[in-house]
Amino acid sequence: MEQPTPMQHIEQRLAAIPQARAMALKLAACDGESLLITAPLAPNINDKGNAFGGSLASLATLAAWALVSIKLMEAGFDAEVYVQDSTIRYLAPLYDELRAEARLGPDQEWKDFLAAYTQKGKARATLIAQLCSAEGGIACAMEGRFVAKAKA
Repeated sequence: MEQPTPMQHIEQRLAAIPQARAMALKLAACDGESLLITAPLAPNINDKGNAFGGSLASLATLAAWALVSIKLMEAGFDAEVYVQDSTIRYLAPLYDELRAEARLGPDQEWKDFLAAYTQKGKARATLIAQLCSAEGGIACAMEGRFVAKAKA
């Protein structure tokens, strides 16, 4: 039986999260440096007809979590990944499909994160995620610290 790829494994884990299922999110792309998660507007809409703030925050957080998890799996590690803290800014209403793109924060490198994990069995990284309108304007921006720990 063929082992799932890291992206397939994360898709399975996301499918097991009730909120992620309710949001109808989907892993759209991962190029090793960034990860894109999408979700339709309809199940994530608020009373004003735009994207619900909680859905924006959740999608941004899940995109960053998924990217860290995939990077660790690609390096051969079976780790638990947690969000330690985050800051989110809501900059404009979003009336389009939700598209959260996550990447490693500035002045950080995956090789340093993976080296710390290899040496200590834990590591931290700052990730940024943005959700943009169809026209390209930033609707929501998240910066968060994520922690990876070896499974017990």
